[in-house]
Amino acid sequence: MAIVDLFCFLLFCHLVLILSAGYGNGHQDCPHSFTCGNLGTFHYPFTKAEKPDCGLLAIHDCDNPHQHRKMIQLELNGKGIVLIGVAQQNAISILDEDFHKRLQQNPCGTLKNNYSLPSPFSSLYSIHIKFNVTLFKCKQSLKMKPPTHYFNHPCPEYDYDIYYDSLPTPNSKEAHSLFSSCSVIQISTKDLTDTNDILSFVSAEMVLQVVLSNDCDQCYNHRGGQCRLDANQKFYCKEAPKNKSKILKLVLVLGLVTAVTIALLLVMVMIYHTRWKQKQNPTNQQIKIFLERQGPLQTKRYDYSEIKKVTNSFRNKLGQGGFGSVYKGKLPDGRYVAVKILSELKDNGEDFINEVATISRTSHINIVNLLGFCCEGSKRALVYEFMSNGSLEKFIFEENVGKTDRQLDCQTIYHIAVGVARGLEYLHQGCNTRILHFDIKPHNILLDENFNPKISDFGLAKICTRKESMISIFGARGTAGYIAPEVFSRNFGAVSHKSDVYSYGMMILEMAGRRKNIKTEVNRSSEIYFPDWIYNCLESNEELGLQNIRNESDDKLVRKMTIVGLWCIQTHPSTRPAISKVLEMLGSKVELLQIPPKPFLSSPPTSPVHLSYETL
Repeated sequence: MAIVDLFCFLLFCHLVLILSAGYGNGHQDCPHSFTCGNLGTFHYPFTKAEKPDCGLLAIHDCDNPHQHRKMIQLELNGKGIVLIGVAQQNAISILDEDFHKRLQQNPCGTLKNNYSLPSPFSSLYSIHIKFNVTLFKCKQSLKMKPPTHYFNHPCPEYDYDIYYDSLPTPNSKEAHSLFSSCSVIQISTKDLTDTNDILSFVSAEMVLQVVLSNDCDQCYNHRGGQCRLDANQKFYCKEAPKNKSKILKLVLVLGLVTAVTIALLLVMVMIYHTRWKQKQNPTNQQIKIFLERQGPLQTKRYDYSEIKKVTNSFRNKLGQGGFGSVYKGKLPDGRYVAVKILSELKDNGEDFINEVATISRTSHINIVNLLGFCCEGSKRALVYEFMSNGSLEKFIFEENVGKTDRQLDCQTIYHIAVGVARGLEYLHQGCNTRILHFDIKPHNILLDENFNPKISDFGLAKICTRKESMISIFGARGTAGYIAPEVFSRNFGAVSHKSDVYSYGMMILEMAGRRKNIKTEVNRSSEIYFPDWIYNCLESNEELGLQNIRNESDDKLVRKMTIVGLWCIQTHPSTRPAISKVLEMLGSKVELLQIPPKPFLSSPPTSPVHLSYETL
């Protein structure tokens, strides 16, 4: 009954707000509060840009689901500031992006002067930085020796040092005595941390306190009016009419109480019906049976409330796909994680079961770690280790490379190809049970901070015994362009671990060529299926002419990956190498590798037989 109690409390609060709005104040046409995306609940003097008369500081795009960044303008015709959230009723957290860029690029130059806020629109309010820190800027010629609890940040290019007292409660008298010949600087900070790194506490993310003028505070909070300035910029209070009937108020109260009572009864019936429906839901039953059969799992099971806490109420969204959404989170021990929230409409429970069942059996440097999961009613979530560089596809395709800070060289691409092959070898041969992935592609290869690859997204995986050379699957699975021929048509052979080899081969051809394999433009006058084009070049011993080949060593690595990839995408599974043989070929000299026969198939169909859910 906890949900019912919570709902009753919320309705009661809502009733109080409505009643307070109805008792003759000047706020009838303006909400007492409003929400802005997932940033929290805001009150006066903040308002939505669509209702400028309801407050003094307008927030833009609050109701626009396609605009995740909400902006607030602190000065007339000034720049927009990124709004992070509400700190308390009259305080907000903001991010000054220009100040942040300057701080990261040149902290010494940025910290030359006090940080100043823009002037407010009017005299009705003032804005203050709630938290700041005092710095002392001293000429290097002074050669000071401050106490041990002070540290300094040298700025040789500006001929001065910056000092900061690291104690929680600095001694101001001692400080001003020590640094009497130095300049005092006030800079914003979101956290006073005992540290020796100035950039870890000086921050462009700050809390702003908005303080109403005495006249405006009396007008809005005590007289129920709206703060206004006339044509001469003089204050006046626009008060509401006070001729409302007491009988009308009583009718309003009785009507609201009746409505709330009926609503409560309806909600209780709905909750009972929802719980009964969830128990009868075949998907939930299937997941429940699976978890009972698995017994205790190595991965932690989270409550949905814990998932919300880990993700800070889903504040930092990393991406969106057909499966649902992925959010960045942080565990209590400080580790960052990626939390995948599965869509109720897209997922029937099979992908969730596959993911938990397969990854919980694995432990390999090239397989992403599943740290936990959540299955609570219709809510399902998977908690993975956080991979700071995201997916491989961002770094290899021409249309994406310009959006990243780094373009991978041939040696790194080769290192990634070998790592993915080792991960596949582990799945095919290193586990107690053989795991077939069925969705190997650049989007499902995640990269850590050192660009080490890890295979992810096991939603389409199939578990079978080590002895099984062929498996039976219902319908085709995979992503267009990477599906082995035998998966969508059994006329080409049996489905087996060689199907993953085909997908891997298509992927490393894309890695070598930095282009997608379907309808990729090779020159301005024609388009050709990339594996066909690259095979023709190898067969005629032509130069590949691919990007990022800077020397003979790069050329050999790319040719080696290309030859191995062409072996992997042979039409018939029997002519493809096992993944262990692939690793052997990648480790050998390119001169010892034979060019394989040309695959029988040309360009595959551009529409998938069965699209997998994307993993971000």
